[in-house]
Amino acid sequence: MKYPIKSIGLLLAASWAVSPLHAQQAFDPTTDVANSGDTAWILTSSALVLLMTLPGLALFYGGLVRSKNFLSVLIQCMAVVGICSVLWIVVGYTLAFGGVTNGFLGNGLNWMLGNLGNVREGTAVPESAFAMFQMTFAVITPALMIGAWVERARFGWVVAFCALWLLVVYAPVAHWVWGGGWLSNLGVLDFAGGIVVHTTAGVSALVVAIMLGKRMGWPKTLMLPHSPALTVAGAAMLWVGWFGFNGGSALAATDDASSAIINTHIAASMAALVWILIEKFKVGKSTAVGVATGAIAGLATITPAAGYVGPGASIIIGAAAAIVCFMAVGLVKNGFKIDDSLDVFAVHGVGGMLGSLLLALFIGTGFGGIGYNEDMAFGSQFVAQLIGVGAVAIWSAIATAILGFGISFILPMRVSEDDERDGLDISNHGERAWDLD
Repeated sequence: MKYPIKSIGLLLAASWAVSPLHAQQAFDPTTDVANSGDTAWILTSSALVLLMTLPGLALFYGGLVRSKNFLSVLIQCMAVVGICSVLWIVVGYTLAFGGVTNGFLGNGLNWMLGNLGNVREGTAVPESAFAMFQMTFAVITPALMIGAWVERARFGWVVAFCALWLLVVYAPVAHWVWGGGWLSNLGVLDFAGGIVVHTTAGVSALVVAIMLGKRMGWPKTLMLPHSPALTVAGAAMLWVGWFGFNGGSALAATDDASSAIINTHIAASMAALVWILIEKFKVGKSTAVGVATGAIAGLATITPAAGYVGPGASIIIGAAAAIVCFMAVGLVKNGFKIDDSLDVFAVHGVGGMLGSLLLALFIGTGFGGIGYNEDMAFGSQFVAQLIGVGAVAIWSAIATAILGFGISFILPMRVSEDDERDGLDISNHGERAWDLD
């Protein structure tokens, strides 16, 4: 009888281990125990999003500037990652994701990442992992703006501006939309940052470009990218990293994450194809810089909707991204004569806003989306998205202008004409990116 009893005991233990009740206890996000699979996915996504900034964005932007300014772009990206990471730990996280008080800023209970919960509320991941993931968003957002002021902004001003911008613009907006703030209460949706990341960075970049003025000789002097190959390599890293950016925003290793990744990839693919097709008809050639820029436009535009829409809608969003962003590039540069050097507003700003509005249409089940929230339909969702985009754009523009001018009283915004002529690599940093002698 000894062995049958033992066998029965093992059978009962195995049955309990695979029972629905036990599975529910192991994976229930309302418990205070993190899910290891979800946690592993969020940590992996954090690494992917950081890869987007270093080296992805650095190479993408660096290849687009003249060779005498390549190193300055890389240094700015690394410095922004450093200062914004430190500030996120000290104060940024609690401003963005601390407990809701008045709907505008989080409470101050999480200074220095103190008092974090074992599990972030509403998820099955440790709050420390959630804070890390959100930190990678907080560092890439100000880094996106670097493309607007390359080749003429003073390094000290860049670092100071991005540091304060993180606290004054990014953290409050993140709280409004993702932290339970007032825009969230209005029903505004933003899956992975069309409003929080791309609208804030795009609008702010345009304001800074206007304040700084044009590069010497622009637009009469042709300022060609010194290495389209590096730009394409950077775009490829951004494309791969965006899987963590959008897929990680599901905050769980579920079909929400896989759907977001599929939508992200197909939108980027469609946008890249449509962009080079437009180039072919317009200028007779399909370029490497064009295919890279088109892919980034598609990625930025699908970001707010990635987890809410279906693959068919993502194809349409990708095509719309290429058409609208291509037109925006020409309008900003040729129509308004604004030297947004690497098209941050036209690609990221316009793309993020476009995707945030298209979300209201394609989230419907008729288009393969997840469906509207209770008491919401296309009209009410569109109005909510429009309010979110408008409020964030206005706040970003006003706060950026104040910060930019305020810091310039202590640290000048722009380098001297001699320094700009020599290139920022030598004048700001005393080094050359390439030793070709």
